[in-house]
Amino acid sequence: MRTLNLRTLTPLLLTAMLVMGTMTGCKTAYYATMEKFGVAKRDLLKKRVTAARDEQKEAGEQFKDALTKLQAIYKFDGGQLEAAYRELEGEYENSASLADSVRKRIKDVESVANDLFIEWEGEIAEITTPTMQAASRRQLLETRSRYNGMVVALKKAEQSMDPVLAQLKDHVLFLKHNLNAQAIASLKGEAASIQTEISRLLKDMNASIAKADEFIKTLDQP
Repeated sequence: MRTLNLRTLTPLLLTAMLVMGTMTGCKTAYYATMEKFGVAKRDLLKKRVTAARDEQKEAGEQFKDALTKLQAIYKFDGGQLEAAYRELEGEYENSASLADSVRKRIKDVESVANDLFIEWEGEIAEITTPTMQAASRRQLLETRSRYNGMVVALKKAEQSMDPVLAQLKDHVLFLKHNLNAQAIASLKGEAASIQTEISRLLKDMNASIAKADEFIKTLDQP
């Protein structure tokens, strides 16, 4: 086997290796510290799933608020259009920020779940009693199956946010360029479209939240 010669590696590859090694080391140290305080990976997974669920609930409420503001603008017949537009712009920015938070929470869930399952697999291999090993493997498969179902629901809700955000941004930019009653009147027909998208998003989020609640309950079981 050829010996790895660091001089032959490109600076970019070396940097990538160092970063990955640092990240792995940081994660290992983090888990070790948490376990000293009695917080195992299973507990961390529960905390992160709970955080992702709560973030989706908050995002759902935010999208509903944005729709309410948009519908209010469509009812304007003159008046303080500038102020109404600014409110809608703020709602869009809040929605986009929460959408980013939801995406991060889901990545956090996936990260700790992957580490938990890897650890679980390794520990199963250390069990020498066949019946115990089989029981532990069966529990792992059941937990992983429930987890996969939850992640599918989480990601479906996550993906449903993108078309809503795109439409909200379109409305905000259009209104920015056309702050007059006539332009707003021309957009009234678009309200139904974004309302449909938000209804679909909320349906996906509610399904995701229900799956998360279901998964959290299984983690609470002894």
